Amino acid sequence: MNRSGLYTALALALIVGLLFGIYPELDLQLAGLFFDASNKTFPLKFNTLAAIARDAAMWIAWGLALPSIVALVVKLARPDKPLLVSGRTVMFLLVTLVLSAGVLTNLTFKSYWGRPRPIVVTQFNGPADFVPWWDPRGSCGRNCSFFSGEGATAFWTYAPAALTPPAWRPLAFTAATLFGVVTSGLRMAFGGHFFPDVAAAGLVTFFVVWLAFAYIYRWPSTRLTDARIDAALTRFAWPLYRLRQKWRGRSV
Repeated sequence: MNRSGLYTALALALIVGLLFGIYPELDLQLAGLFFDASNKTFPLKFNTLAAIARDAAMWIAWGLALPSIVALVVKLARPDKPLLVSGRTVMFLLVTLVLSAGVLTNLTFKSYWGRPRPIVVTQFNGPADFVPWWDPRGSCGRNCSFFSGEGATAFWTYAPAALTPPAWRPLAFTAATLFGVVTSGLRMAFGGHFFPDVAAAGLVTFFVVWLAFAYIYRWPSTRLTDARIDAALTRFAWPLYRLRQKWRGRSV
């Protein structure tokens, strides 16, 4: 989560954006590598092992977030008890996951950026016209191609990687990158996304994780503490907890 990583991600975003914006036919050429013209389909979509790998990738990502989810639920139910997981860890992992894999993908771009998926464009035996990544005026009405929600979820593993000990961090970031690339490659092989869709997922997620890490851990003016987050959650959940205790005839 240093500046070198940020500059690299910005450079990649510029290169991918310009390259596939100027030459949108590259989208079709890359997607065509996974398309079987004789059967007019993306054959890996029907492969059982590939489907299992796709589901497993999502379970792995959510499994990494599960301890923080459990800690938050327990804290909201029992605000008189300390968090089971570091407050900054809970906030960092869950905020980045919600933003990257939820708000920015499914609630924003995928709902309003009408780019059709490869599997439904005319070049691959579908009914919709192909549009480049920068054009939101495609015929897709909802759950569209740009950008990949599953890719963003897989690349979100940059967040737990950022919390590993410094000596292990390069290996953790490498593993997160490979995990995101393989998962995104499966989405392309299934005909679910074009390359810029999964590239945007990885880059946007990296930016979200980088900014959140800087805000919570690095920048002196915004840096948070575990105690401060724990206290904020206690204040938030206390009124309802006190009401529940009152109904049970218990004093708080």
